[in-house]
Amino acid sequence: MKFGPLPVSEAAGAIAAHSVRAGDVVIRKGHHLTQDDTRRLAAAGVASLTVAVLEPGDVGEDEAAHRLACVVAGEGVRVEHPFTGRSNLFAEWPGVFVVEAEGVDAVNAVSEEVTLATLPAFKPVVAGEMLATVKIIPYAISDSLLERAEAAARHSAPILKVLPYRLTTVGVISTRLPGLKESVIDKTLRVLSGRLAPAGAVIAADERVPHEEAPLREAVAAVARRPDIDMVIIFGASAVADRRDVVPAAISAAGGVVDHLGMPVDPGNLLLIGRLAGKPVLGAPGCARSPKENGFDWVLHRLLAGLSVTSADIMRLGVGGLLMEIVSRPQPRRGGEPQPEDNGA
Repeated sequence: MKFGPLPVSEAAGAIAAHSVRAGDVVIRKGHHLTQDDTRRLAAAGVASLTVAVLEPGDVGEDEAAHRLACVVAGEGVRVEHPFTGRSNLFAEWPGVFVVEAEGVDAVNAVSEEVTLATLPAFKPVVAGEMLATVKIIPYAISDSLLERAEAAARHSAPILKVLPYRLTTVGVISTRLPGLKESVIDKTLRVLSGRLAPAGAVIAADERVPHEEAPLREAVAAVARRPDIDMVIIFGASAVADRRDVVPAAISAAGGVVDHLGMPVDPGNLLLIGRLAGKPVLGAPGCARSPKENGFDWVLHRLLAGLSVTSADIMRLGVGGLLMEIVSRPQPRRGGEPQPEDNGA
């Protein structure tokens, strides 16, 4: 592609690199100049224009953006008609946005002339939500360059996809201590219902037992083995302090496995994830009683979409894992006046 000033008399067929206003003549940036455009510009006193002229083997910005967008788009991703060198991609259905980060980096490493930007990986999305954009920087790129970008995308294809939610029924077990009001548990379930609604999931069991290993063991075993339950979530009346504490001990005693306790996300540090009867079991951190985003959300939506969440996955969440300012949070182990137990983690 040639780029630079050109006499207005020779500019027909070229692309205006910048917007031009001369008298009553207005030419928009990116406009393909016609003979009538150049005649009117010359009559208005314009002698030359900065233009882009495509050469053999060049691919226009819109076509290039659309071609590349179609390669990176996978399941659940819709490519929209391109404009001004940009092709946007949207979710076809609600679910979890999955990104092959290495593929995105590979496409962007091909050339400064080709860019691909996306939402964060594993973000819950709704139908119609914008997921990514392919933007071609100049007005055209060579076909060979575009083919290199397409090849980089195909190496990790599909780079982008939306996994639909698959788990639809959740069994909830809440433990009780004398100081915990039933209204707190009721509110917790309302908040959880709000979290589940975008995924089309519902609470199918509501069990409440004393905060003791034996009754919790019996409850989690019974709920997990119900055929109509896809996932179990436990809200403990007291925060989990150790793998030998009530919640993880009850899961293990019921025949389950505790895969990971704790996560490098705050709020959400005290999340527990395990398995029982082939179903995921979550020990919710105290912050999950609040509707504000926390680490519980990050894990919950992945599981609802049928994604596995391993110990290694959780350990990689530290970068970006500080979600809110916590300076004012009570410090229960600090000296001074006694503080109520901090279950916010």
